[in-house]
Amino acid sequence: MTNPVDRARTHTLAGIPRRSATRFPGKTAVVHRDVRLTFAEFDAVVDRVAAALHAAGLRKGDRLVLLSHNCWQFPVLNFATARLGVVFVPVNFMLTGTEVGYILRDCDADAVVVEDALAPVAEQAMTGLDVRVRAVIRLGDDRVRPGWTDFAEWTGHPGPPPEVPVGDDDVLRIMYTSGTESRPKGAMLTSRSLMWQYVSCIVSGGMETGDVEVHALPLYHCAQLDNFLSTDLYLGATSIILDRPDPGAILRAIEAERATNLFAPPTVWLSLLQHPEFETTDLGSLRKGYYGASALPTEVLREMERRMPDMRFWNFYGQTEMASLATALGPEDQRRRPGSAGRAALNVETRVVDEQDRPLPAGEVGEIVHRSPHATVGYLGAPDKTAEAFRGGWFHSGDLGYVDDEGYLWVVDRKKDMIKTGGENVATREVEEALYTVDGVAEAAVVGVPHPRWIEAVAAIVVPRDGAVLSEQDVIAGCRRVLAGFKVPKYVVFAEALPKNPSGKILKRELRERYAEIARLSP
Repeated sequence: MTNPVDRARTHTLAGIPRRSATRFPGKTAVVHRDVRLTFAEFDAVVDRVAAALHAAGLRKGDRLVLLSHNCWQFPVLNFATARLGVVFVPVNFMLTGTEVGYILRDCDADAVVVEDALAPVAEQAMTGLDVRVRAVIRLGDDRVRPGWTDFAEWTGHPGPPPEVPVGDDDVLRIMYTSGTESRPKGAMLTSRSLMWQYVSCIVSGGMETGDVEVHALPLYHCAQLDNFLSTDLYLGATSIILDRPDPGAILRAIEAERATNLFAPPTVWLSLLQHPEFETTDLGSLRKGYYGASALPTEVLREMERRMPDMRFWNFYGQTEMASLATALGPEDQRRRPGSAGRAALNVETRVVDEQDRPLPAGEVGEIVHRSPHATVGYLGAPDKTAEAFRGGWFHSGDLGYVDDEGYLWVVDRKKDMIKTGGENVATREVEEALYTVDGVAEAAVVGVPHPRWIEAVAAIVVPRDGAVLSEQDVIAGCRRVLAGFKVPKYVVFAEALPKNPSGKILKRELRERYAEIARLSP
């Protein structure tokens, strides 16, 4: 009979680095800046950091929050926490101290690891909180702040860590998503969720051991962290980690590392095509392109195919609650079904249902729902929201779409008024609440409008109070005090009244139509 501890260390999330180190010990696993780690070296540093975390007092079920830009330490912590059964909680580095503080309280954080440049945000977030373990990742070579541990000390800690039984159904990750509400929800993912997800990505995305992938999008997103980086480490492919999605840096990394794969949302693909170095960069090694997070205009896809004729493209569609892949459109279908979200991924069932959750026939629009072993097991501390989202055993995505006669999914709208700007989700209600904190605002509504770079941009339609003198700068400054930068409206329009139906509901569709050209017409 297999020892459960041995099984946990080899067949769950915790065992991924060890398996790949056994298969490819001398192969390059991770590259970030001037750090290059083989799979054997990566596995060893994961062990040392896990041992350091245990020595610091972290135990199975504790929560470790990471607030950082992309770095090689990010995947190390992902797997080091898994080896102890500690729950890893990556956080969006663009959030304010207030927003991060909410997450720390909601997940009852036991440890915080922060990039040196973001330490002031973390300190503001921890005001009044007793966080037992604090460490700084020195990406800018700044001094370690008083009361914090230098993460570099953990990488030199003597190992190995203790053997902790970690089962398939143990929660190892909490990914926060704002969804369509003003407060974020923590989607809990188990080892089983993540492992099934990696298999879905490999098969549905045509991924191979020989791939060399550039990872430039934020790793706090499950798309980059799980669909690609962790999947590559599981598969034995090589990962090139960039700090951020700077188009020039991406192009140079592809050429220097002979990269074969790249994932990017439409906004980043557009920035690459428009970059002055695009035509002079040797992109001959690049073979596989992945896009997602928001819709890719067909015209842009055609330009990508024309300017990169040797590339094959995949569209990945999903949600954080699906860990995050739900459907995929492969390269063989890009021309026949441009704009489609594809078919359900290997380990996913997808269908479209009506208001009573009854399956709809082909061509009829309804809510998109999924069922999969890699779906979240629920929202942290929110059983009612979990039950509502998973009624009938299917995850209700909140997106509207239809399935055609050949089983391809088409996403046509969002059930809620979510805005996806540059690949980031923005809840309109949260922005509206911020608008109402600005002196002189009587009414406000927020919608997404088409934008040539961000695909969608946040637009605020504001009705001033009688006698109030408001400027666009006043409104934006008020929002910046309480919102992350990507949530702040890019456009502010002043109106005498908001369109409403007889029951008083604001007609947002009418606002979207009315201001659809605002980005094109603005200077």
